[in-house]
Amino acid sequence: MMVIEEAQGSPAWMKARCGLPTASVTDMIITTKGEPSKQRDKLLYQLAGERLTGAKMESYQNGAMTRGIEMEAEARAAYGLWKDADVQQVGLCLSDCGRYGASPDGIVVNGGLEIKCPTLPVAVEYLDKGKLPTAYFQQVHTQILVCGFEWVDFVSYYPGLKPLIVRVMPDYDFMAKLSAALDSFCTELDALTTRLAGE
Repeated sequence: MMVIEEAQGSPAWMKARCGLPTASVTDMIITTKGEPSKQRDKLLYQLAGERLTGAKMESYQNGAMTRGIEMEAEARAAYGLWKDADVQQVGLCLSDCGRYGASPDGIVVNGGLEIKCPTLPVAVEYLDKGKLPTAYFQQVHTQILVCGFEWVDFVSYYPGLKPLIVRVMPDYDFMAKLSAALDSFCTELDALTTRLAGE
């Protein structure tokens, strides 16, 4: 793993992610069943466009998303207290091949954190179901793949509610498919970008 030490959300961090498949979008490459996602081509063209223009595509943020980002530091500190753990922040982690990456919300001994600060009804739903939401399966496993974590703790945090902490262990069968899908996607992305750049 290679690490680019830029603060998450900073212009330098955004630049480092430009044109790069990262954990948060791997659900657009592969489904939880290990099959190609129907959104794969959309992501392929988006990332090729970012490489060709040198600019990261702006993403929409509603009020709930902004609130979640703002509360992440509070959730990270709370996790450290709950688990008596020293949580380190990290910028962008790159795979050994440097072709894709992940930005965990925290790193602890042997593991990583994926923190979500959802709206109240969603937080209650997560707490009631008590498991990793399917929507984050690929993201968490990409973090394990890229960073070499033994596990990732998925944390759902909402002030006043009991936190949900789910320890996610590697699904090695899925990760083999994920690794192959990322390699294939990156090869196609490189070829598309080169062809469109006229090189």
